[in-house]
Amino acid sequence: MRAFRFLPVVALAVATTVIGLATVVPASATSSRVDLNVLVVTDGNPWVEGIRQQLAAEGVPTTVIDLTSAGRATITAGFLADTLADGTPHGHFEGVVLPNDAPTQLSAAELSTLTGYEQTYQVRQVDAYVWPGANTGLAAPTWSGSLDATTATATAAARGDAFHYLNGPVAFEGTAGGSGSYGYLPTPLPDNPATGSHFEPYLTETVPGTGTQGTLAGVYTSGGRQQLVLTFAYNSYQQQFRLLAHGIVDWVTKGVHLGYWRNYFSAHIDDLFNANSRWSQSGDCTPGEGDCVGSVPATTPIRMTPADVSATVAWEQQNGYTLDFLFNGGPSQDYADANGGTDPLTTALLANKNSFMWLDHTYQHPFLGCVQNFTVIPWKCRTDATGAVQYVDQATVNSQIQQNIQFGQANGLPFRPGELVAGEHSGTVMLPQQPADNPNFLAALSQNNIQWLGVDASRETGQRQIASALGVPRHPVNVFYNVSTESDEVSEYNWLYASKANGGSGNCEANPATTTCITPLDLNRGWADYVLPMQTRITLGYVLSNDPRPFFMHQSNLTDDRLALQTLTDILSTYRGWYTADTPMVNQTLTDAGTTLQQQTAWQQTRTAGTVSGYVQGGVVTVQGPAGTAVPVTVPTGTTVSGGAAFGSAYAGEQSGYTTLGTAPTALTVTSALFGTATAGASPSAGLALASYSIGSPHQVRRNGTAVTVTDPFGTHVLPRLAGKPDEELHIGSTHHHPYRSPVAPPQK
Repeated sequence: MRAFRFLPVVALAVATTVIGLATVVPASATSSRVDLNVLVVTDGNPWVEGIRQQLAAEGVPTTVIDLTSAGRATITAGFLADTLADGTPHGHFEGVVLPNDAPTQLSAAELSTLTGYEQTYQVRQVDAYVWPGANTGLAAPTWSGSLDATTATATAAARGDAFHYLNGPVAFEGTAGGSGSYGYLPTPLPDNPATGSHFEPYLTETVPGTGTQGTLAGVYTSGGRQQLVLTFAYNSYQQQFRLLAHGIVDWVTKGVHLGYWRNYFSAHIDDLFNANSRWSQSGDCTPGEGDCVGSVPATTPIRMTPADVSATVAWEQQNGYTLDFLFNGGPSQDYADANGGTDPLTTALLANKNSFMWLDHTYQHPFLGCVQNFTVIPWKCRTDATGAVQYVDQATVNSQIQQNIQFGQANGLPFRPGELVAGEHSGTVMLPQQPADNPNFLAALSQNNIQWLGVDASRETGQRQIASALGVPRHPVNVFYNVSTESDEVSEYNWLYASKANGGSGNCEANPATTTCITPLDLNRGWADYVLPMQTRITLGYVLSNDPRPFFMHQSNLTDDRLALQTLTDILSTYRGWYTADTPMVNQTLTDAGTTLQQQTAWQQTRTAGTVSGYVQGGVVTVQGPAGTAVPVTVPTGTTVSGGAAFGSAYAGEQSGYTTLGTAPTALTVTSALFGTATAGASPSAGLALASYSIGSPHQVRRNGTAVTVTDPFGTHVLPRLAGKPDEELHIGSTHHHPYRSPVAPPQK
């Protein structure tokens, strides 16, 4: 891969006044129209690609110029702006994202034209990762290095601007001195009144060995332009970027864009009233589940107790969070029959039924896909004499759905009959054993008017139509279904993720693209030191990605060491330490999560079709497109619709919502003008005179596969996985649990 350089421009005095956001439009000027579209200029490096992916995740329309493509568009005045028929100056982009302040792949003429456009229309620019220098308002750095496991601070200025959702701390992931990050801690240059130059730090850390606050990100204002400058390398998966990502989008768009953002977190607990089989540390398998080789002693099934119900209710009250319980009604009666007609767990759950949300998980939790053959390991689908797969019949599936609905209704559970998650997510395709949906399962879904069906996100990530239902992928949390203690969790974790040489299954060696080998963890410390923080990081990675898909664990994780409550506590407390109270996690039902996915998919299709557009002119945001189209819009606090009512709902210090277009364009009124004004018929100015872009920067970046190498005056620094997924992401996969059959009830007395 050819190296590229970050090169400075010569800072020249420009007699251009910085126009504030609330500047009154003079009578001699026409209020410019600026389209709600962000120009992304990418060289393929992970930092600019991270911002590009965040824009896409939020649903923000973009135009992308790929600097590595020989056929890319040339940035000209006509590409950036034109004049409408009525003489109104028309800017095509509300914001600009560059890989750095002056990419060498852009010509001097292109950079000058882009600068002039930003000056004329007061459009902001993000410089995704720069070598600090005078061209971005910073002194040359005296320190560089790994930022892993450090905590930066979002300044008061940042929190008063687009990063208002942050409490202050911005934690970098990794271990101290690790190779997951690299950056500089420069200080701002003094203000220059001649050019109106000022650098405002937005993200700071103390320079090691000093008391000086170095800058990792900030806003450079000079010559009528504003640039958000970042001085560290990152990718879209890393925690530090996830915390800043929405703020970057909000800053470059001045808080006005098409798109919608929330941090979603819904936690499902499967198999209520039921029991789960228990992991065997001696056998490295789960007796009774068809995965043990040879004679392995039986283990005791795991089932909650009334004390666990009380502890869970108390936990919810203490943490202000409600769990969604997925129930199997059949075992309630089985346990009562086996214990003199009563079941203390059922009594406790029903006494506290209004403390939880509830979701149908079938009556007895059978496998509802193909008929399983457990005479081999792993199991296979049974076939008939012709080789055709044998499937569980429709009557069985129908009975499992209907009996559980009847159980829930008879006991007054506040559940939603149109939702279903089958045991083991069975019934739908399950590779490699079952390559197609069970047609009898599909027929039963339609027969019972199931509208939302939970599926396993580690097997299918997207939403699809499944008979009468839309699928809602659920993320597995690697707190396994067959463990209730820290020791058992670590034992199974070691088996799944250690090499054969280290006593593991070797799964990580057989599947290197999806699973990362680890050094075996200590059974006593591995949970607290590794597994728990790992699951918290993985889960929050999804939560901070505008991802509404729910997460799931099992009732076995609510007893003994209560691993689920430990995990949820760590997730909630970590999140609430980062985010302000007006940016809560959004806890949705399966119906709500499915609806959100449906809206996101529909909007993505609309953006691809290009049938909806929006623009800002003066203090009015206008959205137009085919009548009946649902469009997500984000605007500053105080924005109103016709009649003066507030638009959308409040979240993270702004307002956002979906608006359904009518026959006339939708107009929203913001509290002040957002973009600059221009004389009617004006074209973008020529901009600053620029120095040569082929010399001057001591900073080089190269990509080789997933590795990024940075060369600068401090040396050569290799970041092995910066251009790929971090190892943490790869622990979630199809091996998050073994497929299991109906848990064994206690023996009849």
